[in-house]
Amino acid sequence: MSNNSGPLLNNNKPKANFSALLGAAFLMATSAIGPGFVTQTAVFTEQYLANFAFIIIASVILDIGAQMNVWRVISVSGMRGQDVANKVLPGLGYFVAFLVALGGLAFNIGNVGGAGLGMNVLFGITPEMGAVISAMIAILIFLSKEMGKAMDAFAKTLGGVMILLTFYVAIVTKPPVGEAALRAVYPTEVPLLPIITLLGGTVGGYITFAGGHRLIDAGITGLENLKEATKGSVTGILIASVMRIVLFLAVLGVVAAGHQLDPSNPPASAFQIAAGNVGYKLFGIVFWSAAITSVVGAAYTSVSFLRSLANTFEKNYKWWIIAFIIASTAILVTVGRPVKLLILAGALNGLILPITLGTMLIASKRKDIVGEYKQPTWLLIFGILVVLIALYAGVLSLQGMADLFK
Repeated sequence: MSNNSGPLLNNNKPKANFSALLGAAFLMATSAIGPGFVTQTAVFTEQYLANFAFIIIASVILDIGAQMNVWRVISVSGMRGQDVANKVLPGLGYFVAFLVALGGLAFNIGNVGGAGLGMNVLFGITPEMGAVISAMIAILIFLSKEMGKAMDAFAKTLGGVMILLTFYVAIVTKPPVGEAALRAVYPTEVPLLPIITLLGGTVGGYITFAGGHRLIDAGITGLENLKEATKGSVTGILIASVMRIVLFLAVLGVVAAGHQLDPSNPPASAFQIAAGNVGYKLFGIVFWSAAITSVVGAAYTSVSFLRSLANTFEKNYKWWIIAFIIASTAILVTVGRPVKLLILAGALNGLILPITLGTMLIASKRKDIVGEYKQPTWLLIFGILVVLIALYAGVLSLQGMADLFK
């Protein structure tokens, strides 16, 4: 169970294990790189062309600000997000846990569905059967005796596979790299909406805490591990950003050559145009890897928000994770993707980042939570900026939900 008594300041504790730290970074990154991440990147690349490079850079800077604030507070305090929230304001942790669990369940339905589509592309089986098989593979990860190590290895392996295969496609498409580099610092337009969208997709909802909660389970806590936790937070964002950049370049090469993407599946058509049937199969591998690692990350992190709220979640942690995956799969196979639930979860998801990050910023100034640790002023200001941007996005999200339910 997580530590609720205050900061962990045991200087006799061993330094962070590099493999576990890298695993936490990859868990955060692969949680962000889901089916929506892949599709969104392809759509925005076709829409904004080389200017999307600037949008990526701007979102990466904001992502780092959010992640560093969260990981540092979690590591120094030794407490999970919901416990920090309850310390800041009694009862807030329960509210945050509800939001994260609901959002995680809704988006995991989409993740499982994405894994099913990846299987369909690779083997020609029905998406439903592919979803069931993928869920079984994810469950095997959590049945492992060394669950944490298995999860780390899974995230690192498939994360590497996604990046390498997409990099190959990017080479094949021969994108205008020079123009992309120029537009990264000198864009012809600076649209705010895609920057906000990328921010929420990379560090919104449960994603912000995926790696941070893994730090606690791996014992990477306390002031002595602050430097390592900070490195891990930046590494996680950089891994996700490398994937975003190579995917952007792969799609940019296609659309810059005058091709139009199929609106029913933009990234699949980009890969197919680039490398024919081989490219289509590579897309299947990338899309499945993105989806299945997000299934693992969403299930692990969502249930981790419940662990200290009720004893049954702590005692039967891995079985609740498995139940979470089974529930997501069962809903997908029997109901499909429940539109209203996804709309509601999407709107609520927009509120999670400003609430959780805002809570972490307050916690960073509380000695009963972080002890003698002092959050750098520049990082605090950075975090406040991200909270304001995320709050604006959350208000827009709620307005959109209200319009759809009229």
